[in-house]
Amino acid sequence: MTAATQVNEMPAGASDMAHIVLTFDNNKLAGALYGPFDENLARIEQRLGVDIRSRGNQLAIKGEPGATEQARRALDYLYGLLQGGAELTPSEVDGALRLAIAADDQLTLPTMERKGRMAAAQIATRKRTIHARSANQDAYMRALERAELVFGIGPAGTGKTFLAVAYAAMLLERGMVERVVLSRPAVEAGERLGFLPGDMREKVDPYLRPLYDALYDMMPADKVERALAAEVIEIAPLAFMRGRTLANAVVILDEAQNATTMQMKMFLTRLGENARMIVTGDPSQIDLPPHTKSGLVEALRVLSDVPGIVTVRFDERDVVRHPLVAAIVAAYDRDAAGLPPAPAGDDG
Repeated sequence: MTAATQVNEMPAGASDMAHIVLTFDNNKLAGALYGPFDENLARIEQRLGVDIRSRGNQLAIKGEPGATEQARRALDYLYGLLQGGAELTPSEVDGALRLAIAADDQLTLPTMERKGRMAAAQIATRKRTIHARSANQDAYMRALERAELVFGIGPAGTGKTFLAVAYAAMLLERGMVERVVLSRPAVEAGERLGFLPGDMREKVDPYLRPLYDALYDMMPADKVERALAAEVIEIAPLAFMRGRTLANAVVILDEAQNATTMQMKMFLTRLGENARMIVTGDPSQIDLPPHTKSGLVEALRVLSDVPGIVTVRFDERDVVRHPLVAAIVAAYDRDAAGLPPAPAGDDG
């Protein structure tokens, strides 16, 4: 049975408006779909410019035909998440809207199942299930499934690192790899960490903390601690990758824009048998010394035609943090391009 049954669809007269009525088969889930005081419906109305009225387990959607169809897709998709046991948050609603709009842009992803139902990629770990919240996240998650080397490129807040760590945790839990190796360049310390106080873990923790945060979000804390102690999960600065061959592992390099060309070549050539490698970074946020080339930028150029390597590029439309983050990213991009500020009220 589909998540929502469309029981009526007709033009609303000469005004070229559409009218869709949806009926949901579970009143409790329908209430969760609408949100407290129908706030989820209000969010969809505001974004798409449609009118949504609820009556019990039925919704009536009126508006421009394209917008009403986008609202139907988003609501149907969100109801499917609820059927799968998910809890809806404003971010989930925003993600469903991005996917519904992207489907109209004739993007290859997210995929559209029979009867026009959206089907976005997901990553299921023991602690939680993550669903794609934008078309590029969907493409990225599908690339992780099929390619041995994936580059995730784009601004902060787009989920590049979070999804990479989630995918690694999933493969580890399923026994498809023996270990996970997470790495970052420790640029601020010049990778010369001896002058910092504490043992090695204490020295590098400030630079690798985002990777720890993502791990604890995917796996129970006690399992993370045991895996770290047994070196099933290893978190280390990029300099420590030299001379190693990493087999039967998922290897993630985060903040790769701060790797030099030689460091990047060294890292990429660590790939061993039955290994997956994920490289994430933002070429607009390079912290290397002046006149030092970014290994990420060079790798994207040199490897652009190599078969088996997939690059997914994110932009401000994929930012899944606070909406203001997307506006900040867009403003900096305009400034870097020499463009004037956006007019008041323009979200970029």
